[in-house]
Amino acid sequence: MPQNIYRGRFAPTPSGPLHLGSLLTALASYLQARAAGGAWLLRIDDLDAVRSRPEHTSTILRQLEAHALWWDETPRIQSDHRTEYASAFEQLRKLGLLYPCTCTRARLARESAPGPDGPVYSGRCRGLQAIPSRAAWRLRLPPGTETFEDRWQGQLTRDRERDIGDFIVKRVDGVIGYQLACVVDEAAQGITEVVRGADLIGSSFRQRALQRLLGLPQPAYAHLPLLVDAGGRKLSKQNHAAPLASARAGENLYLCLSALNQTPPVELRGETAQVLVEWARQNWNAERVPHRARLRMTELPDQTDSPTFGGR
Repeated sequence: MPQNIYRGRFAPTPSGPLHLGSLLTALASYLQARAAGGAWLLRIDDLDAVRSRPEHTSTILRQLEAHALWWDETPRIQSDHRTEYASAFEQLRKLGLLYPCTCTRARLARESAPGPDGPVYSGRCRGLQAIPSRAAWRLRLPPGTETFEDRWQGQLTRDRERDIGDFIVKRVDGVIGYQLACVVDEAAQGITEVVRGADLIGSSFRQRALQRLLGLPQPAYAHLPLLVDAGGRKLSKQNHAAPLASARAGENLYLCLSALNQTPPVELRGETAQVLVEWARQNWNAERVPHRARLRMTELPDQTDSPTFGGR
């Protein structure tokens, strides 16, 4: 692929339909790519077969289309690339950077230390002499610091031992972990900037460490403030955020553009998705995106015309 061409991406997990928080990320990543004259790619993170459903993938594609967010190139489906992830895992193993871990969830809850991005593993299994028949595999992080300049959050730094800790790259059920799969994907798609929510800052530190160890290019990172409801809860599938109503696509886009401080004219509020996205493409200003960690949405659209999904 040509050098110095911007390539962004949106990577939803098909465990349910998109919600307004998902749309905020998709829209910002799309506009970043279009403003740079680059490509906007789609990836479906479906390695977790328990959570992922083909019908949710179809719904996500239809939701993006309804909101006039059109991707370039064929979407990358993670479940089609397991051999690539296995190869990266083997590369780390041969470098002596992995070790098995038999810690249960209960033990992890007891022994992990609090960190800026979540619990930090204690390192209990670092000294295991024998390889158990059933275990997860962790990356042995070297001491030192990880630092990068985030487009919206500024300079971010973590101590690898105190703030990050050894993390899982292969689960006990044999599924390659999110962090390892993600860095393989970013390299394969030639991603130059990752735009996503601030709740994934911890993942960015882990992925940068993996990229360095695997000799992979490191994209730039831009972490958006999280969209929260009137009660301060993050909009997420776990918190039962309402699925996007495609019939309200223009309204959804107007709300997201307002949350991103792009100040769309009030007369656009009743316009179609195509009109909203075209206005946003012509007027996108990344410098206006709020730098704070959370965005409170005091007005959420009624999503009652969205399909109902059975869930786990």
